[in-house]
Amino acid sequence: MVAGDWSRPARQIVVSNIRTMSHVRPSASFSATLRVHLDDGPATFAELARAIGDAGGNLGAIDLVRVEDGKKVRDVTVDASSAEHMEQIVSDVRAVAGLEVEHVSDRTFLLHLGGKIEMTSKSPLKTRDDLSMAYTPGVARVCTAIAEDPSKVWNLTIKQNTVAVVTDGTAVLGLGDIGPEAAMPVMEGKAMLFKEFAGVDAWPIALATKDPDEIVAIVAALAPGFGGINLEDISAPRCFEIEQRLNALLDIPVFHDDQHGTAIVVAAAFLNALKVVGKKIEDVRVVLTGVGAAGTATTDMLLAAGVRDIIGCDIDGALYAGMPGLDDAKAAYAARTNPTGFSGTSNEALAGADVYIGLSGPRAVSRDAVASMADDAIVFAMSNPVPEVMPEEIEGLVAVVATGRSDYPNQINNVLAFPGIFRGALDVRATGVNEEMKLAAAQAIAAVVQPDELSAEYVIPSVFNRDVVATVAAAVAAAAEATGVARRRAAIQV
Repeated sequence: MVAGDWSRPARQIVVSNIRTMSHVRPSASFSATLRVHLDDGPATFAELARAIGDAGGNLGAIDLVRVEDGKKVRDVTVDASSAEHMEQIVSDVRAVAGLEVEHVSDRTFLLHLGGKIEMTSKSPLKTRDDLSMAYTPGVARVCTAIAEDPSKVWNLTIKQNTVAVVTDGTAVLGLGDIGPEAAMPVMEGKAMLFKEFAGVDAWPIALATKDPDEIVAIVAALAPGFGGINLEDISAPRCFEIEQRLNALLDIPVFHDDQHGTAIVVAAAFLNALKVVGKKIEDVRVVLTGVGAAGTATTDMLLAAGVRDIIGCDIDGALYAGMPGLDDAKAAYAARTNPTGFSGTSNEALAGADVYIGLSGPRAVSRDAVASMADDAIVFAMSNPVPEVMPEEIEGLVAVVATGRSDYPNQINNVLAFPGIFRGALDVRATGVNEEMKLAAAQAIAAVVQPDELSAEYVIPSVFNRDVVATVAAAVAAAAEATGVARRRAAIQV
């Protein structure tokens, strides 16, 4: 049942990291529609609005459903900051005299009823002629043409514009290993973003295995029907091996968005933030927390862009060459970073640093540690929904702040990268996504923010800026052609 149950374990998991964060802002992600029966007259509604406001909720749409004897039935939309917060708001509303709450509908769950995507036909099937061309017997001639010349699959099937969004459900958002079924809503959402922003048809592929060998074999077997593979929410370090092996096996783009999408958008914001503070990329010292898939890819992207001094930290502190107990991936990371061999905590590493990049979890660094950074410091605190340090806590201490959230300036969101990257790659039928294409994407995203627009609160374009996909796609396609991974030249059409 969708209505009226705000205490479900699944939703408790989603908000488990923000239960004690009283200053988290209400948002549509925790919104509900309350159907209420109110005594006719303004007084009862005024008390309803007061109850919502006093409880810290945001009152949204108010719709009249019907009028009954002496009562009005209204649907009232309310935004809260967590599931527990919504429970408190509903409880306070129920206490208002002259008012009855009929039911409470979770708007996010309503949006997901029956799934968020569907397949539709491009051609009508209304006559025998339609059927004979779309299916048998006419389709046989098309199949034969592809069998004789396999390259025709790009022109005569959906392969030219279709991406598989593949997951095993082991690293979903901040929820961790919740399984392939529970990962499906995220994969559907990804498919929606592909279609909405880049016109790319994407389909979720949720795998009931965590074994890298099986995942590689399954994806390789599925690949003929797709023009690209977007790996999603696969835990580290397995994700590195899976991506590398699939790139070696397949002649279509394989892109792990949790790694490279994050890295590209961080790099774009980083390049523009340096312009705001007037610092050179080769001179800054960067501290990063969270040396997982995203952290490793982000580090490599920044090194490729020209950063010389970057320290990556995990729960045990800064990684350094020769540090005991590191797995192979982290040992390799330590060997190419931290040139001074610093061995302290992440808070200690921030002393004098120019840039902090958080890809870890809530409260990963302290306000005092941020205060010890260099003048005109840059902080990207991207843990979501609760950042590594709250922007309110460091206001006035640093020059530029970015987060992964939509309710603060400078939202660093992967949707700025992956739609345009796949659009550009598909348009030139690229055989892969190489480092030059990734760097071109980062520079293109940064360039969308014009010099006269650039400021501390605008270092990265909005996810709804329609110039982003076209700009990124053109840059990626050009880089693919320049590096010899494009099968054709193509005008970019989004």
